[in-house]
Amino acid sequence: MEDPLARLTGPADGVVLRRATAGDLPALVALLADDALGATREAADLAPYEAAFAAVDADPAHLLVVADDGGTVAGTLQLSFVPGLSRRGTLRAQVEGVRVAAAARGRGLGAAMLRWTVGEARRRGAALVQLTTDKRRSDAHRFYERLGFTASHEGMKLEL
Repeated sequence: MEDPLARLTGPADGVVLRRATAGDLPALVALLADDALGATREAADLAPYEAAFAAVDADPAHLLVVADDGGTVAGTLQLSFVPGLSRRGTLRAQVEGVRVAAAARGRGLGAAMLRWTVGEARRRGAALVQLTTDKRRSDAHRFYERLGFTASHEGMKLEL
């Protein structure tokens, strides 16, 4: 295993956060598909995920993180850094695709992952951490609010 990004302590003791590898893709896609919404949008064919992984992995502004629990992928998230002119040129950290395996939920892993993410965003100079979550994910909304996130904006999307 390459150098870990972090070794978690507390309720998620023993879990290592590390950069995802192409070998993690089947487990990552399974995490993305393991809920009512993901089951309708994710696919079994790994080819599009392989292309997306290669693009994310090649760009230093993006980091695909795996929560590795003794060799098992127990969680994942993507952290992307977005420069912009608004807010006096603020660098934003965008969090996407946060997932924790069903068997690993309820032990503080998601909170530990997000705390690390906020710290990493701060370390890299971001002034704002933002994320989107589907309006139908009320449990996720409560989770993010417990961590200090606020529903300050209304997000909009246009599917192409």
